[in-house]
Amino acid sequence: MGRLVIFGPLFYFFTLKEFVMQTIEEKAMELEARLSRHRIEDSEIEELEIQWEKDPRWKNVTRPYRASEVLNLRGTLNVEHTLANAGAARLWKLLKTEKNLPAIGALTGNQAIQQVEAGLKIIYLSGWQVAADNNLTGDMYADQALYPSNSVPAVVRQINRALRKADQIQVLDCRRRGPYWFAPIVADGEDGFGGPIHTFEIMKEMIEAGAAGVHFEDQLSSAKKCGQLGGTVLVPIREFITKLIAARLAADVCGAPTLLIARTDAEEARFVTSDIDERDRPYILAGEPRTPEGYYRYSGGIQAAIERGLAFAPYADMIWLETSSPDLDQARAFAEGIRKQFPDKMMSYNCSPLFNWKTSFDISTIQKFQAELTAMGYVFQPVTLSGFHTMNPGMFDLAYSYKKEGLDAFARFQDEEFKHRRSEGYMATSYQKFVGTGYFDRVMYCLTRE
Repeated sequence: MGRLVIFGPLFYFFTLKEFVMQTIEEKAMELEARLSRHRIEDSEIEELEIQWEKDPRWKNVTRPYRASEVLNLRGTLNVEHTLANAGAARLWKLLKTEKNLPAIGALTGNQAIQQVEAGLKIIYLSGWQVAADNNLTGDMYADQALYPSNSVPAVVRQINRALRKADQIQVLDCRRRGPYWFAPIVADGEDGFGGPIHTFEIMKEMIEAGAAGVHFEDQLSSAKKCGQLGGTVLVPIREFITKLIAARLAADVCGAPTLLIARTDAEEARFVTSDIDERDRPYILAGEPRTPEGYYRYSGGIQAAIERGLAFAPYADMIWLETSSPDLDQARAFAEGIRKQFPDKMMSYNCSPLFNWKTSFDISTIQKFQAELTAMGYVFQPVTLSGFHTMNPGMFDLAYSYKKEGLDAFARFQDEEFKHRRSEGYMATSYQKFVGTGYFDRVMYCLTRE
């Protein structure tokens, strides 16, 4: 037997013979000596520089800051973020080794458990969903970043706690077969909820909550809206790059290899806040009057999205194309534009449930849609709002039937639930065990046995 130790993005395995136990006094003395020096050693700086240079994880990642600056911002106490580190490592491995990684949006910890039990390997957490029904104000909002900025990290933490409890219950039950419970969570960072410093802080909160990947979009925070609605207001390219750098810096300060995803909403954008960046100017409508808010009118479209994707690529691990409708020709043009300059860059495409798929395509096209995206290089294709869409019709149908038929309607609904076989991993019919009653019975046994 050995011991797994996670340090930053690195994993070390020690055998019992190699692992020397320290007393708590020895640990305290060692820690006190390190935390009392109030400086970063040259060897620590060199170690981080070598890691950035040699680790394939950081190939083609641009950092305009130095390792010494990261370590000075970190301070002498390096807090370990086990869930974020383990999740990011697994997410990176999955994206590099599997062609198709199905991902649907979860709204609660319970929904995340069902996804993992059903065999999904990645959890997606949408800001739209959190705004709608699981934010820290307890209110219902549109997708306008109106909710408290720490709401998504709070749900990330909730999901990770639910998954951890599921793992604990399985260990307690001595069930050898079961899923890999700690599915990586890719979370929505919106537009960073402000400027670069806000983005820096949000990224830190995501990591502390255990997020494996975070995406940010190039919209103006104060005018944020769902990217598929059209008429969005973009920030200049250079301004969004600064936000991406801020997010990467936050991850480095936390010592986490969190995946950074840059989303562009340029396809449906109609405004940009400034003409300061020359890369934006070809898409600004010359001669058109500015809006009362001072925004420049912007043509948008897939070429504008490509231009932005290329600009963001050196600073992000993945580029996300947001579109107003499902369009394979559009997706292909974007992928070819990005891959021409960055052949290894991972990409994401939102297979949004806001699209009415059956009015857009026939069944055969729908069945092939994601396979074609995969062939283009879109390694991450979340159906983002699935939690919202699964929760509402189920409850409505039950309530409507129960109003008319009473208990018979619930019995029929319950029968449908029982059809999900335990052999396929569905455990919620044993609802007392599912929520951990046996776990806490064991806690009490440990406390009260003679």
